[in-house]
Amino acid sequence: MGEIEQISVPLIQKSFSRPWHRAWPSHLPFSLDYPNVPVWWVIDKNLDRFGDRVAVRFLDHESLCERQTVIYSCLISQTRSLAAGLQRLRIQKGDRVAIYLPNSPELIVSFYGIWRAGAVVVPCNPMFKEQELETQVRDADACLMIASGEGAATAAAVAKKIGIPLVLTSPGAGLHAKDVIFFEGLLAEDPRHLSDVFINPSEDLALLLYTGGTTGAPKGAMLTHRNIVANTIQFAEWYAFEPGQETCISVLPMFHSGGMSGAMNIPLYSGATLLVMSRFNPLSVAKAVERFQATRLFGVPTMFIALLNNEEARQSDFSFLRACRTNAAPLPASVKAAFDEMVGHEVLIEGYGLTETSPLTHANPIQKAKAGSIGIPLPDTDAKIVDLSTREDLPPGRTGEIVIRGPQVMKGYWKKPEETSEAIKENWLHTGDVAYMDDEGYFFIVDRLKDVINTAGYKVWPREVEEVIYNHPSVKMVAVVGVEDSYRGEVVKAFVVPKENYYGRVTEEEIIKFCKERLAAYKVPRVVEFRDELPVSGAGKVLRRVLREHARTGQKNLLGDKS
Repeated sequence: MGEIEQISVPLIQKSFSRPWHRAWPSHLPFSLDYPNVPVWWVIDKNLDRFGDRVAVRFLDHESLCERQTVIYSCLISQTRSLAAGLQRLRIQKGDRVAIYLPNSPELIVSFYGIWRAGAVVVPCNPMFKEQELETQVRDADACLMIASGEGAATAAAVAKKIGIPLVLTSPGAGLHAKDVIFFEGLLAEDPRHLSDVFINPSEDLALLLYTGGTTGAPKGAMLTHRNIVANTIQFAEWYAFEPGQETCISVLPMFHSGGMSGAMNIPLYSGATLLVMSRFNPLSVAKAVERFQATRLFGVPTMFIALLNNEEARQSDFSFLRACRTNAAPLPASVKAAFDEMVGHEVLIEGYGLTETSPLTHANPIQKAKAGSIGIPLPDTDAKIVDLSTREDLPPGRTGEIVIRGPQVMKGYWKKPEETSEAIKENWLHTGDVAYMDDEGYFFIVDRLKDVINTAGYKVWPREVEEVIYNHPSVKMVAVVGVEDSYRGEVVKAFVVPKENYYGRVTEEEIIKFCKERLAAYKVPRVVEFRDELPVSGAGKVLRRVLREHARTGQKNLLGDKS
């Protein structure tokens, strides 16, 4: 690769003054240098120093049996072989390749192999049902999909509909070699056959990560190689990762921006050993922390709540843990206090980010965390609060929309120039989140402009759920909202107006079962309430805020009962 060009980000220099600099971590400058490199540099940089170190231990999520162990030199070689194999399949620079995989070594190899081939990764939730998967893969114009044996039937159906090749990491659904390409065969490709691909890190896409954005249905956030590399360095330096000295619990879903970053890229950048599990089991995670003396456990609040509520898990030794980030949903102060007490020192640090920002933009200083705050902006990241109507800058203490700029902010939304121009104005990303900044520069999220439901760290868009429910023959009208839940943060609730001849006939259980057959589990309503009508505005728009208030207060049907 020759000499690595460094990119200096002039946005925030050491002389740059912001209120949060008074709380700045002592180990960190205000501004960092970022090498002008493609994302696969993140692992290649470890070859000389940590080539023989274990990169991945793939653990059974129940028994903790080691199913696979991969050292860094082998991991890097596998990504090169996969890239060569993809090139043999005519994958070219800029092509989109969908990944439909749970956490596994194959998922990690797929990310980095696709990048090496010059292609763009499109991570898909392995819990997606056929319609959901097809919608995302079609929107991304993906030309190939990699799936697990467990998801083979769904992936094969979608691949056949769209007319793209399917690669399976293991046999599944009775599919044979004539129907699919096997991952193992691509890994057998001679890495010397890999053709170099020129990447312009600031312009070329590395990822299409799907999000609700600030408005509407899911969109593909276009993240460049530079976005990912910059945020990886920001994240690792903020949390003071020690190269070659970390062991990380990697249980956050890596198809999601937070897991891709905190459970995969940052540990790999730091030469850490990743303890990878395909799903979260609180007792197994607790035992893994103790057995392997894990130093990092990044997660979402529901994970830490589950650990606290499992009596056997609480008996494990968590004392090896260093600063652990939580975001994706608000962290209750009581949960932070209880977890820190269980570990024996302050460890749980709340942060904030978006899919559109690769994802991390804010985090609490490790030694100066404020309960309830998302923290302060990372190096080279600027943030401010603007008036919801006038867009004028607001002083500390005033509530408005939080807007952000920095090297981690996306290039835009895939094939959606109007939505891009709405979200990014004069280099500031408008987050759609309502917040305020205190006098010390700490930010606090207080509400959301968008209606997206945040359940246990997963995002649910009401319209998508509503469209499924509308397909039920009994439904006349439906509105979906998020309602407060002490464990998940929010859960999905559907307000349904039945057709006249279905009053008293259709049940809550029937609607829920209908959704379970068509939606990922976290999108399925946990509560269904039947109503005569829904509150609407003069323009005929359903007033979700009214329904949320009714759900909060327990207010039932105001218009009578026809059942």
